[in-house]
Amino acid sequence: MVLEILAVVLSYLIGSISFSIVIAKLVKGIDIRQHGSGNAGATNTLRVLGRGPGLMVFVLDIGKGIGAVLIGHVASDNGWVPVLCGLAAIIGHNWPIYFRFKGGKGIATTVGVIATLAFWPALCAGIVAIISIAITRYVSLGSLLFALLTPIFIVVFQYSLPLFAGALIITLFAFLRHRSNIGKLLQGTENKLGVKKGA
Repeated sequence: MVLEILAVVLSYLIGSISFSIVIAKLVKGIDIRQHGSGNAGATNTLRVLGRGPGLMVFVLDIGKGIGAVLIGHVASDNGWVPVLCGLAAIIGHNWPIYFRFKGGKGIATTVGVIATLAFWPALCAGIVAIISIAITRYVSLGSLLFALLTPIFIVVFQYSLPLFAGALIITLFAFLRHRSNIGKLLQGTENKLGVKKGA
């Protein structure tokens, strides 16, 4: 039990490493949360700093999710532990202890978590999300579709209850963190990919 708790705590601490904040500070000496959309994530890094830093943040944030789930698998054979570790990493990204609990929206980390826990559901949801982004250029819409479709595909592929429960919580996180984006999507004022202004 102690090892499992430590695994969850470690996953949160890893998730709390906000690579967008760190890289923006190193590359341009700025706080990414004070520029663009104000979000500490890959999409805002792309808008503010360009493709290289944006891609780097995206890959590193995915890596946090993958690492957290793997820590859970190493710590325990209990199917709930990798799920809890993945959730802890997402919570860390959204509310990082190192940066006054003001982080990103957790989608890239969610991709890493879901892809490691349930690859095929993540792949199917990811394809739909990518097509949506390619057609509409709304990253937020693709992110929400990914979060919404993942638990559905987990049921279709008959994955375990812990994975389904975890996916539902992740969906809730995604919609809570994208509240303002949902409003802008409905109003037609949401930023499109490639447009360098606040989202």
